[in-house]
Amino acid sequence: MTTAQQIVLASRPSGSPTSENFRLEDRQLPEAQEGEVTLRVLYLSLDPYMRGRMSDAKSYAAPVAIDGVMEGETVCEVTRSRHQDFKPGEIVRARTGWCTDAVLKGESIQHVDTHGAPVTTAIGVLGMPGFTAYSGMKVIGQPKKGETVVVAAASGPVGSLVGQIAKLAGARAVGIAGGQEKCAYVRDELGFDAVVDHRSKGFASDLANACPDGIDVYFENVGGPVWDAVLPLMNLYGRVPVCGLIANYNGASSSDHDKLPATMSAVLRRSLLMRGFINTEFVKEHYTAFRQEIGPLVASGKIKYREDIVDGLENAPDAFIGMLSGKNFGKLLVRVSSGSR
Repeated sequence: MTTAQQIVLASRPSGSPTSENFRLEDRQLPEAQEGEVTLRVLYLSLDPYMRGRMSDAKSYAAPVAIDGVMEGETVCEVTRSRHQDFKPGEIVRARTGWCTDAVLKGESIQHVDTHGAPVTTAIGVLGMPGFTAYSGMKVIGQPKKGETVVVAAASGPVGSLVGQIAKLAGARAVGIAGGQEKCAYVRDELGFDAVVDHRSKGFASDLANACPDGIDVYFENVGGPVWDAVLPLMNLYGRVPVCGLIANYNGASSSDHDKLPATMSAVLRRSLLMRGFINTEFVKEHYTAFRQEIGPLVASGKIKYREDIVDGLENAPDAFIGMLSGKNFGKLLVRVSSGSR
């Protein structure tokens, strides 16, 4: 039997996760049975939603159990197969969790087609983060020519595509990012019309200056003080796709005030549309169009993306903890293995 490594949830965090909440351990990999496939993990995707899986609070998905393998999507190489649709050496996408090797049923695995782009994009701009941006904008945001679209975490895998989709629709894209380097990337590389640094002491006034005609679409993935600055600028009939609230994932700050009255007042007076969504809600109707529309644009370089790759499964916890405070620059991935060996 093959020895594999995995990272499990050792304890549930109270507030921000720490390294003590994770444990790296060895396990024996079982032999694949009929209809199963043995996988070697090449890349692991680290995403903010994983913080929610560490909590046992009621949510749209079951939490990771204590001593259970951390949830996560990966790009893998097939090493052995007892399923007719997969052959050794093929590259696939799977939900193996944080591990080096796995045995899964073939029905839960998908072949990777990135239209010639690197395989890492299958769990980035052409994977769940990209589809989150696409479906939220196409179904809820629906940007129109001449409108202003604002997105926070604009240098990240979701926000960067949100802004570029806005530009493709003829809208004006305004990004919010943290620090001069990320802001420069959003403006100069991604081609946003304006960018605002949320670390600036004058952030709220800077955002207002960047949006002289108000905000028609705000793609919400942060919450917290950013939402406080956005809300007064929302225009009549504005749309707010809500896909994440990373500012709240580690618990509310003691300085937080009750935002509900101001938010509900604006929703009523300005006829705002706010809709929370999970990208899987839109897979059946929109995933094929997403791959057909965005895939060639990524492969050709018309849509740009950035990846932040950390080496070694053992470094996943620290990378994940850093991501929750904005230390990553681009889509965060862990290179678990270099492939065939």
